[in-house]
Amino acid sequence: MTCFDSAYMPTKPLSKLRILDQVSADNKGKRIGILIVAYNAVTTLAQVFRRIPQDVWENVEEVVVFDDDSQDDTYELAVGYKFISKIKHLNVFKNPKNLGYGGNQKLGYEYFISKGFDAVVLLHGDGQYAPEILAHLYHPIVSGESDAVFGSRMMKDYGGPIQGGMPLYKYLGNRILTHFENTALNMHLTEFHSGYRAYSLAALKQIDFSKMTNDFHFDTQIIVKLNHQNFRITEVPIPTYYGSEICYVNGMKYARDVFKSVLRYKQTIQSVRRHPEFSEYFINYPIKQSRFSSHYLFRQLVGKGYSVLDVGCGEGFFASTIAQDNQVVGIDFLDKPKQSSVFEQYIRADLENGLQDALGHLNGQRFDKVLLPDVLEHLRFPERLLSDCFNVLKQEGLLLISIPNVANITVRLSLLFGQWNYSERGILDKTHYRFYTHATAKRLLEENGYQVIKQMTTNMPIELVLGLSPRNPLMVLLSRILALATALMPGLFGYQCVFVARRKDL
Repeated sequence: MTCFDSAYMPTKPLSKLRILDQVSADNKGKRIGILIVAYNAVTTLAQVFRRIPQDVWENVEEVVVFDDDSQDDTYELAVGYKFISKIKHLNVFKNPKNLGYGGNQKLGYEYFISKGFDAVVLLHGDGQYAPEILAHLYHPIVSGESDAVFGSRMMKDYGGPIQGGMPLYKYLGNRILTHFENTALNMHLTEFHSGYRAYSLAALKQIDFSKMTNDFHFDTQIIVKLNHQNFRITEVPIPTYYGSEICYVNGMKYARDVFKSVLRYKQTIQSVRRHPEFSEYFINYPIKQSRFSSHYLFRQLVGKGYSVLDVGCGEGFFASTIAQDNQVVGIDFLDKPKQSSVFEQYIRADLENGLQDALGHLNGQRFDKVLLPDVLEHLRFPERLLSDCFNVLKQEGLLLISIPNVANITVRLSLLFGQWNYSERGILDKTHYRFYTHATAKRLLEENGYQVIKQMTTNMPIELVLGLSPRNPLMVLLSRILALATALMPGLFGYQCVFVARRKDL
């Protein structure tokens, strides 16, 4: 957790800091920047400058202070220090308005990215983090060993946080939050809440900052994103200093924000809800693993050794589960699906036109199985597509369809209370044009030349809603109970209608 100090003196003489392991300050030919974020740091900033080792000053290309509209003379002091010290590669900027801790970092990172730097170290102007060990932060990055380096006060090398003066309640809060984050994110950091960090700018360029918070939990969100995108993260020990600082962090609010950020991330990647700060990780139609899901049923119905036309294939996530045993051709409106390599052929087409945009590319090919997984409800005129699918099926071929059941109990209860709320996905997906019950979906197929030979109903995907694995013992029990209820009352509890159909002219 970060404190910005306006009257800070450390509990130990900083000049006597014993560096445990000497690390070369060599930049190894890389362009290194130091970003100093400062707010009301007039009493500490000059000392922070003086504590930066000479070999670090010589190896970094630029040190930049971003004063976040301080209400004291922080900016003037920094400019004066630059003038007196004659350090040409020290630059000072003052934000015209306060951007917040996260917003100030974003501005700094964008500054170094725009100038083509290779690495940046985040240092605070309040002196809470030791400038003496700056090289420890950037060394793993310029050596090619890591993409992000976090200083950890929880590592015992410098005596640990309690010996360094961290209050017990902050120590306990830090440990509890870190344990929660490690468990939720499957990580193994000793500390999530240190503000002493270094980043590869090649990694930061791949992070979307646009919707991330400007508040203190920005530090948590950036860890979440680095971990999600599989960047290499290293921790190094740092000393702990606490004194009579003025802390601008509301501890309880910070803890709530961190907790909510992790939950919002989990909800987004599980496709429960699209939260803007993590929206790039949202998948509209994630693969459902439950044995009572449409994806499970489709895998069983497709079988092995067939030619398959996957209409509305999306990013190819489902196709990737059947492509090893079948020859799959995909059709969708995307320029290039993320899993395009799984297709024998991918064809871009607007399904509102049926298969007219694709027929020329198919060259008269017919298929054993044609899949329409959650497609028809997105079309204003699904009859066109059903007619064209009729013509690309082999004589004994099968059409496999899944359609959301609008008569599901969740929709009925919403209507009972006067609600009809569209969502990012599910039965009331905001991109749906048409809504079907079991009976109306079957009638649609029959009116367009198909004979329904098998009809099934899927469970509601409660594992996605609860964010639990379908193999979780609780989920296994709940799924079986729900499967029994769905079998007894499919119109009420069924989530999707799954149909197997063939051409009526056989």
